[in-house]
Amino acid sequence: MLDMKFIRENADFVKKAITKKKTVVDIDKMLALDSKRRDIIHNVEDLKKQRNQASANIAKKKKANESADSVIAEMKKVGEQISNLDGELRDLDQQIKDIATWIPNLPHESVQEGGEDDMVIVREWGEIPEPTFKVLPHWEIGEKLGILDLEAATKISGSGFYLLRGLGARLQRALVSYMLDTHAADGFEEITAPYIVTEDSMFGTGQLPKMEDDMYKTTEDGMYLIPTAEVSITNIMKKEILDGKDLPIKMVGYSPCFRREAGAAGKDTRGMIRVHQFDKVEMVKVVHPDTSYEELEKLVAQAEKILQGLKIPYRVGTLATGDLSFAAAKCYDIELWASGVGKYLEISSVSNFESFQTRRMNCRFRNDEKKVQFPHTLNGSGVALARLIPAILENYQNEDGTVTIPEVLVPYMGGIEKIG
Repeated sequence: MLDMKFIRENADFVKKAITKKKTVVDIDKMLALDSKRRDIIHNVEDLKKQRNQASANIAKKKKANESADSVIAEMKKVGEQISNLDGELRDLDQQIKDIATWIPNLPHESVQEGGEDDMVIVREWGEIPEPTFKVLPHWEIGEKLGILDLEAATKISGSGFYLLRGLGARLQRALVSYMLDTHAADGFEEITAPYIVTEDSMFGTGQLPKMEDDMYKTTEDGMYLIPTAEVSITNIMKKEILDGKDLPIKMVGYSPCFRREAGAAGKDTRGMIRVHQFDKVEMVKVVHPDTSYEELEKLVAQAEKILQGLKIPYRVGTLATGDLSFAAAKCYDIELWASGVGKYLEISSVSNFESFQTRRMNCRFRNDEKKVQFPHTLNGSGVALARLIPAILENYQNEDGTVTIPEVLVPYMGGIEKIG
C-alpha cells in the first residue's frame, strides 16, 4: 500500500501514475474522506482536553464540598460526542481503507509508458535454431513419446490441465532439482512453505483484492490456493521487525501454482502453455531500500543463469506501465524461444515491489541508526516449468522423433541422454 501522507502531498503525481497503470481509483474521494477524518480527530482531541479540564474541576469542587452536578452532566454530553465521533472515525477509516486497497503500486520512473505491446527488449541470449526438419509442437511430440497425456488430464480435471508420464515426470523433477541446487549454491535459502494461505497473506503480497477472480478459494474457511510460492515465502516476514544487518535476505522455494486464468479465455489453449495448475521455482528477496534496484538486476541474472545452463535462447525485456502487475514498480520479463510453436514464451517475471508489499504485511527493519523502516521486496520465477518443458521438447527435438536431454540435466536424469 502507499503511504497516506505521500498521497496527500503528491496527489496529482499519484493520479497520473495510476492512470499509467490503466487503473481507475477515486483519489479525490479518498482525500476528501481523509480531510474529514483529520478534522474529526482535531475535534476529538479538543473535546478530550475539555473533559480532562472538567475532571480536574470536578475534583476541586468535590474537595471544596461544592456541587459538581452541572459539570458532570456537561461532561456526559461531551463523552457522548466523543463516542459518536469515534464511531464516525471508524467508518471513515474503513472507507479510506476500501479505496486504498485498490491503489496499485506506482511505476518506477525508469519504466516506459504503454501496454502489452510496448515491452522494450534490453538484451537477447543465444541463437534461434534453424532446424532442417519440421519441429513438432510440444503437445504432439510429447504425446508421440508417451510423456505428455493431455487427454487423461482433461478426463480427471477438465480443460487447462496437463499430466506428465514416465520420463516426462522425471524431466520435471530433474528441472526442479537443478534449479533449486543452482539457486541454493548462490546463497538462496531453500524454503518449503504451505500451498494454502489465508486471505491476509494474499492481501499482503498484493494478489487481493485485485486478482481475486483468478484465485482458487476454499468454501469452508476462505483459504486460498497459492498462485505462486511468492505468497507463502514473502509472508514469512509478515509482522516482523528485521535486523538491517541481515539484509539482503534471499529465499527460494518450489511449489505447484494454481490460477483460474479467468482473463485468458481462448489464448494459448493448446498443450501446457496456459494452464490452471503448474509447477514453479520462485525466488524472493527482502532488501535495503537503497539497493533494491541493484538487487533487481542481480535477480534477473539469477533467473537467466538457469536458461543459460539449459542452453535455450531467450530475451529480456522491461514491461511498460500498463502491463505491470498491481504490486510491481518495475518488472523484467524473460521469454524463451520455442521452435515448435515458433515464438517466444514468457518464462519468468522478475519484479521490484519496493515497499508496497512490506507496508501491507507490516514488515519492517531497524537500520544502523535504530530507525524502523520498510524494506523492499523482490521476486522472480526461477523458473516456471509449464513453459520450460515445452521449450525443451521443441528446441531439443531431433529429426528421428527423439528429444535430447540438456547436458546439465543428464546427472539428474540418472544418466539418460535422450527420450525416445
